[in-house]
Amino acid sequence: MEEKYISLLYPNEEAQIYHSYRDNLPNIKESVCDELGLTELFNLKSSSLTDFFTTDIGVIEYRQKTVKDILSIPELKETLANIHPILADIMELRRLDKESANSGDSYLYSITEIELYVTCIDTLCRGFEPVADKIESPAFKNLSEFVLRLAASDYYKELNQKLSALASRVHEVKSVTIGVNLDRELRPSSAGVISVNSEQFKSGKTLDKILRFSFKNDALTCIAELSPLGKGQSDNKKEALVAAFHSAIEDVFRSSIKGWRNIVGEYVLDNTDFLLRLLPEIEFISKASELIEKLAAHPGCKVVMPKVFGAEEKIFKAKGLYNPRVALAITDEIVTNDLEFDDDARIYVLTGPNRGGKSVITVALGAAEAFTMLGLPVPAEYAEVSVTDGIFTHFPEGADDTIDKGRLGEECARLREIFDEVTENSLILLDESLSSTGAFEATYIASEILTAFAAMRVRGIFSTHLHDLAASVPEINERSEASGGILLDTLVAGIEEGKRSFKIVRAKPDGKSYAKDIADKYGLSYESLVAKAKENGVIRK
Repeated sequence: MEEKYISLLYPNEEAQIYHSYRDNLPNIKESVCDELGLTELFNLKSSSLTDFFTTDIGVIEYRQKTVKDILSIPELKETLANIHPILADIMELRRLDKESANSGDSYLYSITEIELYVTCIDTLCRGFEPVADKIESPAFKNLSEFVLRLAASDYYKELNQKLSALASRVHEVKSVTIGVNLDRELRPSSAGVISVNSEQFKSGKTLDKILRFSFKNDALTCIAELSPLGKGQSDNKKEALVAAFHSAIEDVFRSSIKGWRNIVGEYVLDNTDFLLRLLPEIEFISKASELIEKLAAHPGCKVVMPKVFGAEEKIFKAKGLYNPRVALAITDEIVTNDLEFDDDARIYVLTGPNRGGKSVITVALGAAEAFTMLGLPVPAEYAEVSVTDGIFTHFPEGADDTIDKGRLGEECARLREIFDEVTENSLILLDESLSSTGAFEATYIASEILTAFAAMRVRGIFSTHLHDLAASVPEINERSEASGGILLDTLVAGIEEGKRSFKIVRAKPDGKSYAKDIADKYGLSYESLVAKAKENGVIRK
């Protein structure tokens, strides 16, 4: 039966081939996935998450339909979970066959692979048949129609019958009878398989049988073990004997299998390849749907399919946005925020107290962009997102100095690397950058960096403890506008009644008010300290 192009992630073969070249993918490195928590959240084994990012809106919309189906039809997720280990077994079988002495020529490996292929098709058929009328996505429609049509074909039914008969013969073999010819000195001169048996041999009392020379009781009673499989023998000796028996069994069944394999082998192996090509996609879609379901079930969390726009439109608007890794790490209801980029703010300078939510919202923005370009619902109540040609992060790397540059030199080098790669359609996420130096130097360097990013028309967030930097945004905008660049604005991580609210608002920063709230909370304001000192008698007036 002619194979139809089928993919869970790409609408056509041309799109899949295009995305198979790394240069055609958005610039999102594995290190960025690590810093955004995506590597941990998806936990892929068969591939890298960076393989699946795309800026093609058609591909994204195709995936959104695939994900919508798997989220709304639980049987699809269960079916994919059932075939994943079968396909993994086929991959392992091929690896073992490739490493064997007669690579590609093993009839027994061939039978096992075809058995696994049939099991996989049968599993898909049982999973798709009851829900075929509920499926709406092109991906699952194509796959289910192909599988159901294949399973109903006369050719597949005949294949099943022949395989069952042949496999039963192979699986009935429980032992072989070996004949060894000896020369005059009782040295083996030749050996071969005398028969194959449907039951295992039984151990006998070797010494008694030898003394009585009575070997006629039972053809399947062992009178002496072959030394390579005895205790204390080396692995090489054991492997040599196993290989010899394997070769002998191959010869026994060669005539039965050879002609049959030549007829069906190419057909079956081609279709197995088609299924194996789906293995990374199946894992990605399965892990992604599991993650989305966990987020949707968490208190206060919602997920939504974003409206997707081209990179040149530079749109980002989200309501109820949150950081997915933080959400799954806590049991309490997550604090969500609204965030929007517009013509008056393509870059935000985000200030606020330590542990006030600055890093959390910075990562949340990056995660929403990444989820969008994976074709998934985003962690938000509502979202409009432009794709981006790259996501670049500059997060703290710890307090240890590097030998050659020191921390400040290392930070500046990493920032320069980002400048070498970004375009006007990129997204930058800078979290406490330049914290390795004093406030004056950090504010000056950061101001220069932000002015350059604005002139390059890059979108992003710079979360920082540098309140003077936020205060200098008007001067940065003046320089940016003079060079035809974009505008910056400020965000503030709020404090309410001396407590961190983790709410992010678009406002001018007031560093003194934050400091006063924190000082009041911990009893460290001048009034609190003096009152305490008077109470203790240290101050008498």
